[in-house]
Amino acid sequence: MTDQVEPMPGSQPAPPAMRGATLDDEAARPLQPALLRGWRGACPRCGQKTLFSGYLEIAHECSNCGEALHHHRADDLPAWITMILVGHALVPLLLGLENAFEPALWVHVAILAPFVIGASLWLLPRVKGAVVGMQWAWR
Repeated sequence: MTDQVEPMPGSQPAPPAMRGATLDDEAARPLQPALLRGWRGACPRCGQKTLFSGYLEIAHECSNCGEALHHHRADDLPAWITMILVGHALVPLLLGLENAFEPALWVHVAILAPFVIGASLWLLPRVKGAVVGMQWAWR
């Protein structure tokens, strides 16, 4: 009699990457450090600033540790999060400016348009990095 457990009929064997996997393997990718590293534009695995190869283009792999990054697809989530964050900051500014000074419409445009554009351009790569970090942590 052998000590091996026979697979159930009709079941598929575990993929090679999952054979021998333990709960410790899952704990090897904590979410919070991966999010913070991604926010900084760093590789979620080693923490070196190698996540992006362009403004928003994810590098094929980390040049420091070799972690494959090309398969992480953030799609539209970073844009949605950026719009929500900038919008939540914009509305109180808009209402405060209107209540305090009652300026003309061109003043709103002159003050708030650079804020919206600047905040969006600053925030978008950071949010995308955090989303990639989340995907990496959650495998």
